[in-house]
Amino acid sequence: MPGLLRDYLVVLPDSVAGHAVAGQLPVPDTTRTAGGAGGTVTVAHPSGRPWVVARPLVRKVSHLRRGDDALVLIGPDQVPEAVLAGLLEGARDRAGLERRLARLPGLHHVIAHLSGATWIRGTASGLRRIYHARHAEAGTIASDRPAVLAHLTGAPLDDGALALRMLDFLPHPLSRRVLWRGVHETGAGYGLALPAAAPGTAAAPGPREYRWWEPPPPELSLAEGARRLGDAVAASVRAHIGGLDRISCELSGGLDSTTLTFAARATAPAELSLLTVAARDRYSEDETWARRAVEAARGGHTDTPALAHHIIPADQAPYFYADLAATSAELNDEPLPVAPGRARAHLLLSRARATGSRYHLTGYGGDELFLGLPHAYQDLFHGNPLTAWNHLSGLRHQLGWPLLPTLKALLDRSSFPRWLAGAVTTEPQPVTRTPLLSWGVRQSLRPWFTDHANALITGEFRAAAGQAEPIDLWRGRHVDIDAVRMGARHFQAMEDIGMTIGLPVAAPFYDDRVLEATLAVRLAERISPWRYKPLLVEAMRGVVPDALLARTTKDHMSSDEHQGLRAHAPDLADLWTDSRLADHGLVDARHLLRLAAEPFSPVLVEHSISSTVAGETWLRTAENAWTPPDRTPTTSEASR
Repeated sequence: MPGLLRDYLVVLPDSVAGHAVAGQLPVPDTTRTAGGAGGTVTVAHPSGRPWVVARPLVRKVSHLRRGDDALVLIGPDQVPEAVLAGLLEGARDRAGLERRLARLPGLHHVIAHLSGATWIRGTASGLRRIYHARHAEAGTIASDRPAVLAHLTGAPLDDGALALRMLDFLPHPLSRRVLWRGVHETGAGYGLALPAAAPGTAAAPGPREYRWWEPPPPELSLAEGARRLGDAVAASVRAHIGGLDRISCELSGGLDSTTLTFAARATAPAELSLLTVAARDRYSEDETWARRAVEAARGGHTDTPALAHHIIPADQAPYFYADLAATSAELNDEPLPVAPGRARAHLLLSRARATGSRYHLTGYGGDELFLGLPHAYQDLFHGNPLTAWNHLSGLRHQLGWPLLPTLKALLDRSSFPRWLAGAVTTEPQPVTRTPLLSWGVRQSLRPWFTDHANALITGEFRAAAGQAEPIDLWRGRHVDIDAVRMGARHFQAMEDIGMTIGLPVAAPFYDDRVLEATLAVRLAERISPWRYKPLLVEAMRGVVPDALLARTTKDHMSSDEHQGLRAHAPDLADLWTDSRLADHGLVDARHLLRLAAEPFSPVLVEHSISSTVAGETWLRTAENAWTPPDRTPTTSEASR
């Protein structure tokens, strides 16, 4: 069926209606026991009715029950029963369990039943999220997939949320606007509590959010932070691939992918396949650095059988916007601007799977975590203005920021709600000479948006500003965390492609322990205009050869996007000829058709079209995602 879901989980109330909802879930052909992959796992309430129903195509379900208390973890590895017991036993309340969970590496959904209440959470990085909706008969149900909840509750699409997704970057809290009405996202770093019904009553109180995660104070030295980061990266890599015999890594040649290549090598798989996509740009340095990394990993022995390097020739790599119809193979939680690059990602993962790889690692998240955004100098200026200005002066000269606008931006004290209310504009995206020191980057309304779309978008921003609170009171930390969470959303598209072709894909940098280790380092040492990713470099000393840690450049693929607009102009024209976004009154299809015929138009230089393309292809998938519900009941698995 179109809109194939990757894995999903659903948390149901202990009621006859909740049991009935379980029978309406999409059910695969086979049922399995917990811990494997490829079927449905059901963890039961004490009554025997389904509590957690999961279809973990790749991830593993671990669970334990002790009397009325129970714990379910869904993550990259099987958690031993002894570890589960250590987590659950002695945890008298949620806070006690959270303290124990803080030592667990990997990326897990957590579902627990303690003191008569169920609570659910994802990750602080936002890669694992939780949604909830009210079912007419069953009450509140929760899932990690909003499309599942929309299917179960009959929720219609929300045009306001859809219009927002035509922007390139949705700042907090607008990124939480779900594409279906009545379906709500629990914020990253927050959990969802589902209280039980009081004795003698039929209805349970409504759900409530609680905060379970706070960013650590930035008080560690670079040396101490590097030790913690190195340990966190190694632990996350082991949680994903430890014990597997055949592994693959995307080795672009950049520092992030090189780091994970050597971290994967340290787990001693029998075979490690490294994949590099050659660049069309003759000035690109990535392939050169990738070859150096492979030579270093082999230790100078080119005949090492455990390590293979596969270079995909540039002329075999699809341009952006290739094979747009293939996006119907996955139903992402939302339109993602990376969707036009799906064909390129699919090629890379298909080649990785062809090597026999059982798990694929990528360096996604490294830029957001380790580059350091200019907004952070606002934070540094409060505590150490001389150091902040010294660093900012170096950055200003590198980026060409004029002096007076930089000073004005640095001294600006606008509140987050005030910034958010004006964070969308009809002007193009800021040019490189624009100082970026506020709460985020203003978003541009595109010339092909309709008046209706513009009104919806500006209305959403104003409404959000009326009650918005920042992720963190410090401007730079707010922007840093928001950027990580947005990157984690984008990575979902890569995970879904991997699910489609049968290859698990991981981004260990989105592990909460990695995020915490990064944020815990003093700002003046974590970022620098004179050093490239200094924290990651120091964390990897002794793991990655120093010669590879010396790289200070980064390649980009903007030419592939522009060439893709030309090469796939007919496909884009077909897309706009029968535009679903136009049917919703959100885009001017005639304007888009003209741009398809003029791929090098100045309009497309000033305004990216990728998010609009992503919205169009996602909408076509979402509107045709469901076959009639399969009401075959799932098989409950007796809890341990």
